[in-house]
Amino acid sequence: MAARAQRGGRAAAVAAALLAGALLALGQAAVAAAEGAAAASPHRRFEYKYSFKGPHLVQADGTVPFWAHTGNAIPSADQIRITTSLKSQRGSVWTKNKSIFEYWEIEVTFRVTGRGRIGADGLAIWFTEEQGLEGPVFGAADKWNGVGIFFDSFDNDGKKNNPGVIVVGNNGKLLYDHQNDGSTQALASCQRDFRNKPYPVRAKITYYQKTLTVLINNGFTPDKDDYEFCAKVEDMVLPSQGYFGISAATGGLADDHDVLSFLTFQLTEPGKEVPTPDAEIPQKDKEKYQEEFEHFQQELDKKKEEFQKEHPDVQGQPADGFFETVSDRELRQIFEGQNRIHLEIKQLNRQLDMILDEQRRYVSAVTDEIAKRGAGVPDHQGQISQQEIDTVVKTQEEVLRQVNEMRSSVADMLRLVSGAQHPGSAAGVYETTQHFNDIKEHLHVVKRDIEHLVQRNMPSNEKSKCPDLPPFPSCLSTMHFFIFVAVQTVLFIGYIMYRSQQEAAAKKFF
Repeated sequence: MAARAQRGGRAAAVAAALLAGALLALGQAAVAAAEGAAAASPHRRFEYKYSFKGPHLVQADGTVPFWAHTGNAIPSADQIRITTSLKSQRGSVWTKNKSIFEYWEIEVTFRVTGRGRIGADGLAIWFTEEQGLEGPVFGAADKWNGVGIFFDSFDNDGKKNNPGVIVVGNNGKLLYDHQNDGSTQALASCQRDFRNKPYPVRAKITYYQKTLTVLINNGFTPDKDDYEFCAKVEDMVLPSQGYFGISAATGGLADDHDVLSFLTFQLTEPGKEVPTPDAEIPQKDKEKYQEEFEHFQQELDKKKEEFQKEHPDVQGQPADGFFETVSDRELRQIFEGQNRIHLEIKQLNRQLDMILDEQRRYVSAVTDEIAKRGAGVPDHQGQISQQEIDTVVKTQEEVLRQVNEMRSSVADMLRLVSGAQHPGSAAGVYETTQHFNDIKEHLHVVKRDIEHLVQRNMPSNEKSKCPDLPPFPSCLSTMHFFIFVAVQTVLFIGYIMYRSQQEAAAKKFF
């Protein structure tokens, strides 16, 4: 037994030693692979002449430095709106100079927003041998020589694969296949929904050693580095020099296409790094620039001290808090619109409560009169009969029931609007309009039932006379009263719907 236990212990020791050796070998292999990957990663250098980013994006003359914009593109201080949410719009921005590097990487931040469930047409990112300033392919020229990465919003071929990202190459001779959304010419693609996201969508496009890679950040999180793989094209030959650009277009449907930044980086193989700009500057010029920088810094410090002395109440407060960003302005406009709808529905609910109280008082008066006449007094010529009075009472009860249904419908609508206080709440506006249509339909049904009951109970050879009711000084026809109430309610609801549509139509120009 002791010998057997000794042999078992030796076997366990040998197995542990083999396992430790295997783990050590795996660790060394992993370290070697990591070192190889680090060594193989390209050198990355920012190229400001092929990039733009806010704030202070536009110069005094309305142009963007090193970039040219055409068509319906509108530059602003913090972004470039390639197209507005209007039909048949085209716009684009292109670099003024050709790139002087073979491999590159670009990071594009953009927003595609629209009021509809479906958008059109889409946005495209370009690297071409010549500028495609205007044309039918997402606002840029066809028959390009280079590559286009298309963010297609509209499903032309009906395959339900849009919105999507499509990589299409061209040698300058092919026409883009619009009817099939470029599927017959696509080198790679992926299906991604980039419309109406809470955060800007980001695309990272890398061309290195004849391989094009597309990574997408869907805009669900504020993390700028949260990219996921979209497409990859190997053995792709692009022009050694070309123009970078971004374009967009709208059709029968329309979206706002906004580009917040376009950052370009030069990629260089390891060991072939180009000298930095500081290395090319002579020592005398460096000293001169350093003296000028120090002088400017001193002047800036003096101005800061003077400003703090003149404005002691704003010391320690960040300057960014005094300005409103684009996203904050959009959120404020959405919440203000929702609050206006909320107040209008409350006003409508109060109006319905007033109508309901009037109807109850009228029914109470008619019921009291019926009780007074229930003593068996015979009807006289020219007075309304007991059967007609019963009919009127039933009609009043039916009206009360319809008004209660309308009140509950308005209450449901109020809850829906209260729960729709978030950006992109197009479904809440649609539900509100649907409830308004339901209320209008209920009022039409009430009006039709009242007219039918009055015509059915009115004798053909004589006109109906109003009952002699002591509480009322004048004779008022029941039909005229309810028609007046119904018409007044319909006009009030129609005015609210018209006002809501006008305010919604005006929002998209902000």
